[in-house]
Amino acid sequence: MDNFAEYILNEENLSAKMEITYYLAKKTKIFFDKSVIFKTELARMFIDYMKIEVDRNAILTACLLCNCKKIDNAQDIEKIHSYAKEGAEYLRGLGFSKRFAKMCEELNRYSGSNPRERESDVLELVDQFGGMLLDRPERIGFQPDEALVLLEHRNLKDIYNRYLHTFQEFVEMLENTELHDRTDIKTLRYLVKLYNEATDVKEFIKVVCYEFEPKIDEAIMKYNEHIEKGMFEKSNIPLFSEETTRKILSHIAMENEETSNTN
Repeated sequence: MDNFAEYILNEENLSAKMEITYYLAKKTKIFFDKSVIFKTELARMFIDYMKIEVDRNAILTACLLCNCKKIDNAQDIEKIHSYAKEGAEYLRGLGFSKRFAKMCEELNRYSGSNPRERESDVLELVDQFGGMLLDRPERIGFQPDEALVLLEHRNLKDIYNRYLHTFQEFVEMLENTELHDRTDIKTLRYLVKLYNEATDVKEFIKVVCYEFEPKIDEAIMKYNEHIEKGMFEKSNIPLFSEETTRKILSHIAMENEETSNTN
C-alpha cells in the first residue's frame, strides 16, 4: 500500500480496522479510547439496520479517526472548536482524500463547512448521542430517551440534520429489541454496561465485535420478522393513541368553529 489511508480503507473487516487504528494511536498518540469504539458500533448498527444510502466503509473509518485531535479537557473551548478541523488536516497528511477529510471536519459545526456531506450527518448523530449515553466526570450518562430529547431540542435545535428522524426511529427500534440472554436490560444500556466493564480499548473491541454484534444482529433480524408478521394482524389498530386522537379532534373542532364564525 502506498499510504495509511489506502491500507485502512481497503480493510473491510471492522474489527481489523479498529485494531489498525489502535496501533496507529499507540504509535502517534492520537486520541483513541473506548468511546470511539462505542460510537463506531452505533454507526454500524444505524447504517446496517436502517439501510441508509451512504458510504458505509468511509463512515466507519471516519468514526475511528475523526476525533484524532480531540483532547479530554472539556474546559478548553478553543480546542473544542478546532479539533475536528485540525484532525481533518492531519488525516489529509495520512493520504486520505479531500472529501474524507471534509467529512471528518464536519463532525461538528464549528468550522462552518458547507454544504455538508451526507456521511457527516451520521457522524454528528452518533458522536453527540453516543457521548450523552456515557458517564463523564461532571455527570452520569443519560438514558437513551433523555439523550434523544436533548439531541433534538438542545444540541440540534434550529439545525438541520437529514438523518435525525431516521436516527430517532433507530433508537426506538433498539429500545424495543430484546437480546436473548439479556431481557432484563435494554440494548443500549447493555452496550453501555459492556463499555463500563471493559478494562481497556482492546478488550472492548473484542467484546463488541465478537460478543455484542452477533447477539444484536440476530435480535434485530428476529425483531424485523416479528414486525413484518404483525403488519397484517395490526391493520385495524388506530393510527394514533386515544389521547392523541382527542387532541387532533379538538384541534379540528376549533378550526371548524373559527371557519364558521368567519362565514
